[in-house]
This record gives sequence, C-alpha cells and structure tokens, in this order.
Amino acid sequence: MSAIRQDAWSAEDDLMLADITLRHIREGSTQLAAFEEVGERIGRTSAACGFRWNSCVRKKYEAAIQIAKAQRQKKSYVKKQQSSPSLQEAQVSSVSLESYEDTSSYRTESVSEESLSIDAVIRFLRQSKSTFQEMSRQIKQLERELRDREEELERIRRENSKLSKEVSEVQTDYRVVNDDYKALIQIMDRARKLAFLAEEEDEPRSRFKMDANGNLERIE
Repeated sequence: MSAIRQDAWSAEDDLMLADITLRHIREGSTQLAAFEEVGERIGRTSAACGFRWNSCVRKKYEAAIQIAKAQRQKKSYVKKQQSSPSLQEAQVSSVSLESYEDTSSYRTESVSEESLSIDAVIRFLRQSKSTFQEMSRQIKQLERELRDREEELERIRRENSKLSKEVSEVQTDYRVVNDDYKALIQIMDRARKLAFLAEEEDEPRSRFKMDANGNLERIE
C-alpha cells in the first residue's frame, strides 16, 4: 500500500493526472479507475486525485476531454460495426476508401489532441512561471521590508542605549552636585560659627572700678 502524500501538487503530477484520465476516457473506462491508477503511481488517494481533477485540472483540458469522448464513441461504433457480419459484407466494396478516410481522420484527431495537450502544458508552464515570478517578487519585497524593520529596530536600540547612558550620567552628576552642595552648606555653616566665635573673642572686655560713693564705673 502506497503512503498518502501531504505535499502540494507539482506540474508533473497534474500532467500525469490529465494524461491518464484522458486515456481512460478514450478507452471507455471510468474516471474513478483513472484516479486509482494515478493514486498508485504518485502515492495519493483516489479521492485526492478526483478532487484535484475536478477542482483544478479538468478546466484546462475541456477541449481534450471532448476529443477523447469523440474517440471513445468512434471506437464503440467501430466495434459495433465489426460485430455485425452483414454490415461488414455490405461495406467490402468501399473498405479501402473508408479505411483511408478513417486513418486520415484518426491521425488528424491524434495530431490535434497531441497539439492541444502540448499547448495546454505550455500554457500551464507559462502560468506557473508567471505565478513563480510574482511570488519571487513578493518574497523579495517582504525581505526588503524585513531588512528595513530590522535596521529601524537596531537604530531605536542604539538611541535607547544612548539615552540610557545619558540618563545615568545625569543622575551621577546630580548626586555629585547634591553632595557638593551639602558639603558647601556644612562648610558655610562652620564658617559662620567660627566667624561668630571670632567676633566674640575680638570684642574688648569692659573694666569697672568703684568710685568714692561706692558705685561701679566703667573704665574704657
């Protein structure tokens, strides 16, 4: 039993699905048999093959399907004619001409089908190429946008680091200035106290003497 694949359908898978399904239609077989055969070859379920055919691949091969159905009807008609002996005897006289016409018609239809299939494949490949180019363009655009975002993020990080450093320096300067201010206040306070003490020491002491009446008199 083949493993069930989960990956996307490739162009080769679609081409094999179309080729085998058209062959089964020409041979008078069922599409279910075609889906089972494709599933066995590429490792998918017949249901997955049927869904892929009806949802995507079938619309690209409408003309080829009509040709395949016409060939199936022709083969069925030929088989019926060959199974009727009386009709064969009636057509003996014109067998050479009809055989030539049938061969020419079959060759024309085969060539037309082959050309149509090739054209469909070419169109599919061109569409795939166009889709791939568009996806590549979008990927490149997204990559550019991603690089721009990364550069912008790196710039913001550098600015943030710079601002953080400046804030740290300002905080350090503030602490230094604050400490210097406190030290200055203390120095000024001590200086004021020393100046006050010096004034007290420089102030001359008054002397007194007692006069004849017993009163104290200040002596300059």
